[in-house]
Amino acid sequence: MKGTLVLREIRETDCERISEAFRKQGWDKPVSQFEKYFEYQLKGDRDVIIAELDTEFVGYLTIKWQSDYLFFKKKGIPEIVDFNILKKYQRLGIGTKLMDEAEARIKKVSNLAGIGFGVYKDYGAAQILYIKRGYIPDGNGLVKNSVPLKYGDVITIDHSIVFCLTKKL
Repeated sequence: MKGTLVLREIRETDCERISEAFRKQGWDKPVSQFEKYFEYQLKGDRDVIIAELDTEFVGYLTIKWQSDYLFFKKKGIPEIVDFNILKKYQRLGIGTKLMDEAEARIKKVSNLAGIGFGVYKDYGAAQILYIKRGYIPDGNGLVKNSVPLKYGDVITIDHSIVFCLTKKL
């Protein structure tokens, strides 16, 4: 990666810029999503870490300090949620730096980090990254909207279907 990478907290002035960057690559991430994230950060519910390469927005992730996923919530496992790098900046090590930062923050309060990934091809790069970083399945199988699925459940594969993992820090 050439250039200077800066990782920092989201600012209110970032919201429109982030949304526009994703819109340009064909992803729907409305300004309101990032305004909500900024509010969560102000309340201490999440850390929202922005990555900039030479002052240009390139990606972000959030740490949800109290997960909605009951397995993580009961065990006090913070969850890395909504991790995205703009397509043209993928495979440059930026995601690795964001994950390093998130795990360092989580380690201050927990010896485990949690994460979930989608189960279809669009999530392939994330699936590989998390496994390579030492995340292992939590043993609950597929999860839909924070609830583990049971034998016989009929589902549609979409963004709500995830596979959850943890990593000892």
